[in-house]
Amino acid sequence: MFQLFNIDPEIILKLLLATLFGGLIGYERTMAHKEAGMRTFALVSLGSCVFTILGTLFSQDAASRILANIVVGIGFLGGGLIFTQKDHIRGLTTAAALWTTAALGAVIGLGKYGLSFLITILVLFLLAIVGRWELKIRKEKELNEKV
Repeated sequence: MFQLFNIDPEIILKLLLATLFGGLIGYERTMAHKEAGMRTFALVSLGSCVFTILGTLFSQDAASRILANIVVGIGFLGGGLIFTQKDHIRGLTTAAALWTTAALGAVIGLGKYGLSFLITILVLFLLAIVGRWELKIRKEKELNEKV
């Protein structure tokens, strides 16, 4: 069937992995009740992967320009997630995760599957596990300040 559309099976693998890995990171953000969730993260990873694949179809110079513009473009999207509320900055971690997810999509687009798996595991570890540690440290700090 894919022969009919002349789609390289490796490109299909890249697109599926980018969507899956980005979606897993977005799932964690959804479970943490954050603004950006599974669809946003999956789309950012997928879009970054698509642009990277397109870049590799041209020259090395074109690929590097496209990668540079992914970094700039995702900065605008991530910047929209960050806002201040009283004396707190909100959305910074989600914006950073979105930026890293764009890099993840680019890595997958370049065919670095092992690296993309490691990046996904590290991001999930930072968001889920380190996030819990951070919350515990902040609560302990607040209790100590009240005493």
